[in-house]
Amino acid sequence: MKTRAITGFFFVGVMLASVLLGAYAFTLFFLILSILCTEEFYRMVTTTEVRPQKRWGLALVISIYLPLSMYFFKGEPLINTLICVPVTILIIVAELYRKYANPFHNISYTIFGVLFAAVPFCFFYAIAFIDGSYSFHYPLAFLILLWSSDTGAYLFGINLGKHRLFERHSPKKTWEGFIGGMFISLFAAFILSLYFNELTLVHWLGMSAIIVTAGTLGDLSESMLKRSFETKDSGSLLPGHGGLLDRFDGLLLAAPLVFVYLQFIKSL
Repeated sequence: MKTRAITGFFFVGVMLASVLLGAYAFTLFFLILSILCTEEFYRMVTTTEVRPQKRWGLALVISIYLPLSMYFFKGEPLINTLICVPVTILIIVAELYRKYANPFHNISYTIFGVLFAAVPFCFFYAIAFIDGSYSFHYPLAFLILLWSSDTGAYLFGINLGKHRLFERHSPKKTWEGFIGGMFISLFAAFILSLYFNELTLVHWLGMSAIIVTAGTLGDLSESMLKRSFETKDSGSLLPGHGGLLDRFDGLLLAAPLVFVYLQFIKSL
């Protein structure tokens, strides 16, 4: 428990620093995080039958993230993101020269690893530039709402949890925990609306509801992935917490949906 608490403290500190230290730190941190999470995914799914192309997969991560970040951060042409197209084709071509039994399994896991473990961070990165220039308010608010949801789900679930939410993939999650997480996150959204005026209270509450719902589904999806490969944790980088994907599973589905939501309400 002590190790878990210390790791959690430093994890929160690093996350807050990455957001508060400005656009350069934010860009670099989430590039590294995207690479590490994708590499962790590849290690988790590698078996005698599945051999993802780690180097080309990580090259695909970089070919997506860097041009996208240069578009938001520096105003570079968005067409530069098309570099990911030839990289994706090279993944298919490279498999022709490998001698493993299930080539399309390897291709599928290589590309899906990028979609599952890296692309969500691109959406999270884009959230910080939703108003045209870097603002730490949106990513900070996202993290606060997500952490509030996790805290509420844990406290309500451990004390009141009786009805299983999705026992087949995550036996410990309960409806009481989900409702508790929603309540605490909505309360956090109300507090945020008093200090951050980028959105109205209604839209902060809407953002909170998306994060709680999609965050829970992301958690369940990562649990489904781990159960498919009969592993308890996605990695061991964070002592007491498991791997990076274990810590960011709530972001994986929530970040793309929050980006779409913000784009929609900004266009009204």
